[in-house]
Amino acid sequence: MDSCRAWHEADVFQSLAQLRKGARGVVSSVAGSGSVRRLMELGFVAGENIEVIEEVQPGGDPIAVRIGRSIFALRRREAQDVMVKLEPAPAR
Repeated sequence: MDSCRAWHEADVFQSLAQLRKGARGVVSSVAGSGSVRRLMELGFVAGENIEVIEEVQPGGDPIAVRIGRSIFALRRREAQDVMVKLEPAPAR
């Protein structure tokens, strides 16, 4: 039996700004001092599927994000206002 089973089953939430290419999840909330209204108008609302599809190199800013069926480029400072419930990484 895995001694860390509860840890593996726990929901993992992170800011969209912390995620890297290939990360997937569901928007859990949008809040902060930045561009919250603009993000919500673009479709960044709780319950929407989200995926980081690209990071500009060097530096990783901005990031390309698929939200629903649309793709947007966001600066990490904007993405910091979006909290994401991560999907578990696929088993290898």
